Amino acid sequence: MNVVAFKTPAVIETDEQIDAKLTERFNVLEDLAKGAVKGDVKALIVSGPAGLGKSYTIEKVLEAYDPDGVRSTQIKGYARATGLMRQLYKHRQSGDVIVFDDADTIFYDDTSLNLLKAATDSSSKRMISWMSEAKFEDDDGDVIPSRFEFKGTVVFITNIDFDAQIERGHKLAPHLAALVSRAHYIDLAMKTKRDYYVRIKQVVKQGMLSNEGFTPVEIADIMQFVEKNFNTLRETSLRSVIKIAALRRSNPARFESLARITCCKNSA
Repeated sequence: MNVVAFKTPAVIETDEQIDAKLTERFNVLEDLAKGAVKGDVKALIVSGPAGLGKSYTIEKVLEAYDPDGVRSTQIKGYARATGLMRQLYKHRQSGDVIVFDDADTIFYDDTSLNLLKAATDSSSKRMISWMSEAKFEDDDGDVIPSRFEFKGTVVFITNIDFDAQIERGHKLAPHLAALVSRAHYIDLAMKTKRDYYVRIKQVVKQGMLSNEGFTPVEIADIMQFVEKNFNTLRETSLRSVIKIAALRRSNPARFESLARITCCKNSA
């Protein structure tokens, strides 16, 4: 007898449901960020697509906590294990915060991963060890000890979907799983283009364009263009909105034509 397998129909969310979902996620993100700067949250991983405001939320909390950048640092781009060791030592005290923002290369280096696992360990004492004959110095020229206690907080802002990579059995899966087990992990739940569009509307409504001096009429024009051309935008992110807004400001009469050619795919 043939058995027919039925697929579970995909759940289609309304814009209102997406808005509520994203509002909750970003509120949780802000609460966790505040917990991180207080030292209550020792490690935090924030996963979500690029250009949709996840870094801004962390930066806003950090700015309020440490406006002079004395107790915190943000590492963007490439970082070697030796540089990571220096930052862990420099920001080793309770109340110090290290933010890795789009610095995903650290997840592909075994030495860096082992340092991060030690820094985010759940034991009462998080000991960092660098057992090597080579010695290196901190910013003041003092030799960094080969073993020290780390009391700070580590935050990862990444485009990597840890859950998906772990489930897929990616070669990094064991390392990612080890970090997730040590940290608070929040997936910002933006998986579809509709999620992206609703998130963009949220950020614009919160004042992204009005804070830059755009009038309600200008904002309406910009968002009308975004909605009309959303499926052909080269990049579905807030960066595209900023580019379109710049064209609206510089050339109101022709901004739509300019934006279609420069910000959209397959434009004639």
